[in-house]
Amino acid sequence: MTATDRPEPAPEALAELARAKGVDTWYRAADGTVTPVSRTTLTRVLAALDVDASTPEQARTALEEHRRDQAARPLPPCVIARAGRPVRLDTAADTRLVVDLEDGGTRDIPAGQELPADLPLGYHTLRAATADGWASAPLIVAPDRIPAPERRGWGFAAQLYSVLSDDSWGMGDLGDLTTLVQWSGRTLGADFALINPLHAMLPAAHADHSPYWPSSRHFPDPVHLRVDALPEYAALTDADRATVRELRARADRLRTRVLDGGALIDRDTVWALKRAALELLHRVSPVPERLCSYRDFIAREGQELTDFATARAIAEAHGPDWRAWPAELRHPASPAVREERERLAAEVEFHRWLAWLVDGQLADAQAAAEGAGMAIGVVHDLAVGVHPGGAEAWALQDCLATGVAAGAPPDAFSAQGQNWRIPPWRPDALARTGYAPYAALLRRLFRHAGAVRLDHVMGLFRLWWIPEGSGIGEGTYVRYDREAMLGVLALEALRAGVYVIGEDLGTVESGVREELAARGVLGTSVLWLTRETTPFGEEDPGGAIVPAHRWRRPCLATLTTHDLPSTASWLTGDHVEPRHRHGLLPGSLAEERKAADELRATWLAEVARAGCATGDDLSAQLVALHRYLARSPALLLAAWLPDLVGDLRSPNLPGTSDAQPNWQLPVADADGKPVTLARLSTAPLAREVATALAGGPR
Repeated sequence: MTATDRPEPAPEALAELARAKGVDTWYRAADGTVTPVSRTTLTRVLAALDVDASTPEQARTALEEHRRDQAARPLPPCVIARAGRPVRLDTAADTRLVVDLEDGGTRDIPAGQELPADLPLGYHTLRAATADGWASAPLIVAPDRIPAPERRGWGFAAQLYSVLSDDSWGMGDLGDLTTLVQWSGRTLGADFALINPLHAMLPAAHADHSPYWPSSRHFPDPVHLRVDALPEYAALTDADRATVRELRARADRLRTRVLDGGALIDRDTVWALKRAALELLHRVSPVPERLCSYRDFIAREGQELTDFATARAIAEAHGPDWRAWPAELRHPASPAVREERERLAAEVEFHRWLAWLVDGQLADAQAAAEGAGMAIGVVHDLAVGVHPGGAEAWALQDCLATGVAAGAPPDAFSAQGQNWRIPPWRPDALARTGYAPYAALLRRLFRHAGAVRLDHVMGLFRLWWIPEGSGIGEGTYVRYDREAMLGVLALEALRAGVYVIGEDLGTVESGVREELAARGVLGTSVLWLTRETTPFGEEDPGGAIVPAHRWRRPCLATLTTHDLPSTASWLTGDHVEPRHRHGLLPGSLAEERKAADELRATWLAEVARAGCATGDDLSAQLVALHRYLARSPALLLAAWLPDLVGDLRSPNLPGTSDAQPNWQLPVADADGKPVTLARLSTAPLAREVATALAGGPR
């Protein structure tokens, strides 16, 4: 955008209204340029917050209404406090306050006094006496920080679906996850296994395959079940067991085609086979212990589980995207939905049962990790958002913005920017609900995890909202209550006993990394991207590389991620041509190859200078890079599992959803030949990489 193309600053009333609603009126581009946000963008983003500012008069009226509402409100929409710190509220001096505690007790706050510092952690209710009775607001008391690991740990990172075994049904599953943690924990001394999101997906035929664009993050996808390991399998009748064996044989043929290198992972077909088997298992009468466990699960998960199962059942009857359902079914609270739930009672029950099964195998995987000696265990991944037509967007539509999508502006990682096509949280709705939907989401994900990675953790502070139909650069940032978002995160993490890792790559506002670290959230450092920062706190793509000894301690350090080339691809330069071919690199092919060669040479020289011999052999270089990674002070170190066999491919090439087989590739060797988990576990590099990562400072 040239200076003459920049939008004019918005009228003052519109700009003030936007700021009052948490909508930024300007943004700083990756190169430091400050750009005002256009009037059109501000108007459309405010409309997504149900604020009509389409004319100057309406903007002024909306601003005046906002001021009156703020002045008349006896309490904020939600009050956030940190344990050990008093909170002074902007209430009249003679206002009597009462705190209804989460455990059922109460605390009277004498008029004129602040909220005391000794309030217990939890979700409480604050009441204020008024002339008309009592006004109330949610009160959240959060810990100051999340405890960090006491010592350094290392582990493998993998896309679970890509890790196949002789026992899986055409894609990696929770049985394979159990094998992975047992092998890497017991044999190699790994402390964790970091996997992709396991969230419930739309059928891939109606969406893309990305685990970061799920139907719902509240419950995992039953496609990950290891069917044969379920207790109900042993109780099948002879006829049903024979049917399941035939389904398994078909899955074996599917897996064979994938491992022979002639097929991609086909999630839809895998699920069709597993579902047919699970329908037979569902007929089995549960033993008392299983029945009690199931009933406890239903009681614990409550209405959220019922809504999720209802959405899944209605989707099977009316199509996968709720926005195309009959109008009367498009809101979960409608009478028509209650009637449809009764009509589809058997299907709703089946989906609740499936959610329970996956919950049990997730618990088994974490127990296996702990039993294998892992200090952390399974590190689950939380996607930043959901598919707009999926179950979560239907159930929580009153908390999500419509007419906009979240994404990221152009930056050093993506010259074109990114539109993730996900509806963002409405900050006003989160406050109004006391952050209950956000807390429930975290609580479920944390339940069977040793740690959790938050995709695009900067979204706890602000998100780039793009009006529907607009270009990516025509968006703006919308602010969230960082104290609330971090406070709920800290409270849920502390209660669950998990560590939190934030993916803080890309455009990161100055001070955000420091604030995350202060609250106990670990960052993410990727070797190839670790450069000196700009004056605005962002990595400078033209800046000097940062030696390992100067990396931050509170982070997960790795050589690559699922959105970046594999280490073998970095080392060979194999990644340049496909990215250039798809228009993801700004220069000519020759220029980009030269830049990649120079970056590789610079890093290998730095690795050698640090005493980690590299040589010319690809395997030796890969081990040296991991040995160098261990020279950093980072608390956690991760090795990309496909690197053990020299895989040249990346699971995802951002910006190529239709042109590349993203999220469908099995782990393969340097020749592109898919390999099983058994072969990965015997790869010579497995022991060498483990030794390299375990050899750094503790």
